[in-house]
Amino acid sequence: MAKPPPPQKPVSAPIQPRRRRWRWVLVFLLLLASGGVFVWPQLHGYAVTGASYGARVACSCRFVGGRALGDCRKDFEPGMDLITLSEDTAARSVTARFPLLARQTATYREGWGCVLQPWSE
Repeated sequence: MAKPPPPQKPVSAPIQPRRRRWRWVLVFLLLLASGGVFVWPQLHGYAVTGASYGARVACSCRFVGGRALGDCRKDFEPGMDLITLSEDTAARSVTARFPLLARQTATYREGWGCVLQPWSE
């Protein structure tokens, strides 16, 4: 009578490439999020400063200088391309926005010029 073959050791299945890829994506996202914690205060500060500068300059250009709001973008510093402007002619104010991070409004007041609204933190 023939001997039965010896029992084979169970072979663990190799990790699929797709699983490895998800692990690297997860590691990358965790590193990105942890880096964002350190960069956030500076990025938010730059956004608030840019929006404030944009609102103040555009308000003065529009309501003191009498120029069109679109023409006021010429007065911006280089690198302020992300700042968007909108005006409220009834309130004589200009609002500048940095996408998803900051918004600031400057209002023209007779005798004072354009004044920024107080920051709320």
